[in-house]
Amino acid sequence: MALDTVIRFKDASIYQKDNLILSKVNLTIEKGEFVYLIGRVGSGKTSLIKTINAELPLTEGEASVCGFNLNDIKRRQVPFLRRKLGIVFQDFQLLIDRSVHSNLAFVLTATGWKDKKEIENRIGEVLDKVGLGMKGYKMPHQLSGGEQQRVVIARALLNNPEVILADEPTGNLDPDTSADIMKLLFEISEAGRAVMMATHNYTLLKRFNARTIRFEKGGISEVEQGKEIDFTDLPG
Repeated sequence: MALDTVIRFKDASIYQKDNLILSKVNLTIEKGEFVYLIGRVGSGKTSLIKTINAELPLTEGEASVCGFNLNDIKRRQVPFLRRKLGIVFQDFQLLIDRSVHSNLAFVLTATGWKDKKEIENRIGEVLDKVGLGMKGYKMPHQLSGGEQQRVVIARALLNNPEVILADEPTGNLDPDTSADIMKLLFEISEAGRAVMMATHNYTLLKRFNARTIRFEKGGISEVEQGKEIDFTDLPG
């Protein structure tokens, strides 16, 4: 891969068990790029994300992610790949029985951090970055949906990833809160991390213009920048 290329697929086919989901996937993502993934439910957006995350094995074609070759990645290497990826889910997946701070500390400890002072400093840094510097003591149920999603983004940033994979990150949020989350994700991209965001929210896509990859008919295609996208066959 080129120095600034963080994701590269070449003639890749992506399967869910024995079912072919996507074929002839050719895709290159550079450091600092913001890329939308759009398409119908079941068109392969999440399958691509799971392949990048090494949750689905790659058996046909070539792919590399953050310096790891997905064709021959060993099981013991997968945790190291995933530390270079930050995942943002639609449904938050926070641990509801512990505070924001404890949610973040849990992830750091699980990924090998041992020094308590370093853990405290890192939690403070990511909470400040997402605008929640004073809310580490709160329990998830005490936060709004937008604040919970900011915690999820903070969690994704903990290990200083090269890529953020966001799967419908605004799916459960109102329009104003969604716009705030989009601004935060664009700030993260502008700071040098690649952000890939699967979405059905085409209002946001029109408002926050960026490179767009369309999933349809078992493949992917680039949407020409500045071209009006036909959304009529892409139901939410």
